[in-house]
Amino acid sequence: MKSNWPGVLLSKPSVRVTKWGEYLMDRRAFLTSAAATAFAGPALAQASSSGEAAKMNALFDRIMQERFQNSPGFATRLGLDKGPMADLKGKLNEISLAARARNKARVTRELADLRAIDRKALSGMDAVNYDTIEFTLAVDADGYSKFNYGADSAGEPYVLSQLTGSYQQTPDFLDTQHSIETAADAEAYLSRLQAFARNLDGELEIARHDLGLGVLPPDFAIDRTLASMGQIAGEGADKSVLVQSVVRRTAAKNLAGDWSARATKIYEGEVVPALNRQIEFLKANRAQAVHDAGCWRLPKGDEYYAVSLKGATTSGITPEDVHQTGLELVKSISAEIDVLLKGQGMTQGSVGERLKALGDDPKQHYPNTDEGKEQLLAMLNGKVEEIRGKLPPYFGQLPKAPVEIRRVPKTIEAGAPRGYYNSPTLDGSRPGIYWINLRNTAESPTFTLTSLTYHESIPGHHLQLALSNESDAIPLIRKATGFSGYSEGWALYSEQLAVEMGMYEKDPLGHVGQLQGALFRAVRMVVDSGMHHKRWSREQAVKYFVDTLGWTQARGITEIERYSVWPGQASSYMVGKIVWLRTREKAKAALGSKFDLKAFHNAGLLSGSTPLTVLETAVDNYIAAAKTA
Repeated sequence: MKSNWPGVLLSKPSVRVTKWGEYLMDRRAFLTSAAATAFAGPALAQASSSGEAAKMNALFDRIMQERFQNSPGFATRLGLDKGPMADLKGKLNEISLAARARNKARVTRELADLRAIDRKALSGMDAVNYDTIEFTLAVDADGYSKFNYGADSAGEPYVLSQLTGSYQQTPDFLDTQHSIETAADAEAYLSRLQAFARNLDGELEIARHDLGLGVLPPDFAIDRTLASMGQIAGEGADKSVLVQSVVRRTAAKNLAGDWSARATKIYEGEVVPALNRQIEFLKANRAQAVHDAGCWRLPKGDEYYAVSLKGATTSGITPEDVHQTGLELVKSISAEIDVLLKGQGMTQGSVGERLKALGDDPKQHYPNTDEGKEQLLAMLNGKVEEIRGKLPPYFGQLPKAPVEIRRVPKTIEAGAPRGYYNSPTLDGSRPGIYWINLRNTAESPTFTLTSLTYHESIPGHHLQLALSNESDAIPLIRKATGFSGYSEGWALYSEQLAVEMGMYEKDPLGHVGQLQGALFRAVRMVVDSGMHHKRWSREQAVKYFVDTLGWTQARGITEIERYSVWPGQASSYMVGKIVWLRTREKAKAALGSKFDLKAFHNAGLLSGSTPLTVLETAVDNYIAAAKTA
């Protein structure tokens, strides 16, 4: 059966809507406000001063001010928790049933206010800004109107899982995002530590409510969640990152005070008891958890997946077309890998079996020791420097902010993805960070790491998100709104671009790794839709994943369990890449000799993160302008 999704590229490639929450800032985008401008330097938006555009920009200002007040960690990640907004530094967003109800009401009101503006009176970037925020609010409002469970309007059905919940996010946020330069910063840290304990109980309130609706994570997700929670709750204050982070950093700044005793009191007296209450809840209800992996079993489950898929991919692709497109791409990409492997003398067995043999080769593994992991990090830094010098011919503008490669903290590495990225702050106080999970080097064969590094750093996430942050033309509300289809699609497109840049001319196995990465994203489409639309079991999805990709059973399980609790998100990568490639081919065909790759990249990147439908409009605008130039 062929995919019916219009325009899907099924030939050779050469031819986390993220929500408003404060912990997914690796995929964000943004309008100028008085407070934001105070910290970000010159005006960040080229806002129209009259008519409907002025009304829209004023509304965006109001929305952002409300967002900062309701999601203080959001301001911290942007580097704006200072000056007029310094009071936000001691707060976290409230997590509770009441807060969820307020979020629903706020989104409904904001969407109505935006739709009261005459869209037909807007053009250029104003139209892009309107369409982007309208899409975001509409998808959120749709989710809130249909579903009364989960961590948000749609996309995260379980408030507590191995990947969702403040226990999984807040410790790292406090350690790596909350800066400590003064005693006031340290006091704010302690205030947030107390807020963390309150949020743990707020999540428990939501989890109990959702249980009443029949919403409980699958048994395997609960088991992994309990393992991670138990590790955190079982740490003494002398080892807990929550305590030692403030101790270490106040000492480095010579800040007087008994920070250790005060943090320990909050940790042992408030945080650990609240976390233990979550643990007790999950243990008490583990027996009634089912083993089914898909969200189809939840209230309005089929519809929940469709809304989640729309939010993640920001396209019109259906669950059935996700599945069929994925199957066809698996077939075509596997054929390309087959040719390369045969060229290296690997001829026996299926593509998956040969990829497994390559991945199992001891020559492809760094030692699973601290020293080996440091060597691996050094190799990755070398890859970044190698490609950095080759970017100018392909991009008209490059980011100023640096990117650093860091190891995922050991406390969360068990359930964390293999690699992910945090964008730099707007004020330049923190660089972009590419996090690499080194829980077991056997999960990261060397031939796969080059492409992963291009994806997470440059020319992938760091180039795209840092350019967005540094833009004077993209409004703050856009820089604070991210789309997985756009950003993950760009990062996956960047992996293919590296091939075109000649990065694998002397590294055929690295090219195999790049294609395996593309195959991985095609497999994601199959198993994501398989579990949530076709009702595949966890085991069926794991088997397909491992057999097709040749990856370890352990990694296959981690990935499949991730997709189980984040329906739709795994499909966004390849759908986004397809649209980036499709729009590029459209521009080439329309412009002929006038096509310029730098200009195409500028058109897509300097418009900021958008729904894929809006990206296509931005490229159409570029084509029209180039024709008349």
